[in-house]
Amino acid sequence: MLENLYLDGKVVVITGGGTGLGLEMVRALTRSGANLVIAGRRAGPIEAARDEVIAAGQDAIAVPTDVSKSSDANALVDAAMSHFGRVDVLINNAAMVADNVLKPIWEITDDDWDAAMSVNLSGAFYCARAAAKPMADAGKGKIINVASGFGLRGGRDIYMYCTSKGGVIQLTRVLSFSLARYGITANSIVPGFIPTIDPGAEINRTLPQSGDFLPTGKLGKPEDLGPIAVFLSSGASDYMTGEMFILDGAGLAAGVTPTGHAPVAALEP
Repeated sequence: MLENLYLDGKVVVITGGGTGLGLEMVRALTRSGANLVIAGRRAGPIEAARDEVIAAGQDAIAVPTDVSKSSDANALVDAAMSHFGRVDVLINNAAMVADNVLKPIWEITDDDWDAAMSVNLSGAFYCARAAAKPMADAGKGKIINVASGFGLRGGRDIYMYCTSKGGVIQLTRVLSFSLARYGITANSIVPGFIPTIDPGAEINRTLPQSGDFLPTGKLGKPEDLGPIAVFLSSGASDYMTGEMFILDGAGLAAGVTPTGHAPVAALEP
């Protein structure tokens, strides 16, 4: 059974792979035997991630990419095909988080809206579009979109992030339905509150600062995403498509919302 989880040289393209959740997924995928194409806007972090993969004995390339530009998304897949000859898995992880502005709706500019939507939603579409054809030609492939619990509920003044991540979940459903006949699966990872951004970032005003807000009593860690990324990239998930995999300490299941107030009842083992 465990052999189904070993990636054995599969080629995984991951956006936003130089820091945070993306870097932890890169590390887990490497340990499982994958070769990586690591994309991100900044060359430094993705090159460091590439060097880490190579030092661990797998092959990797770093491709500076702004996913909000369809030409960059196309160039990313072209680079993967040129170096490895195939794309087995695409993980759409790049997103604007700390850069989201928190304003009353009447103060949000067109540029504010367009910037977040172009990265979080259009970027996932552009990369999926670029990767889908070589996957279809090969008769197999996996697309994994990283969404958010905020794609399933509202957040105070978090207009762009909530809307774009809800769109990512719906994009996953359409991809799964439309691409199944080509042997391609599409699933979403839906993380909860996992601290990865600058504590001074504006968006932190609306996020829980401790696990007191969650039934488990603790916030998630970036490395929590590694195992699910490996599972969804592996043969063990071949019959799963169009699904959401929620990692949030039961926040959604228990109806916990970021109200700014901790539960009245103390958390007990």
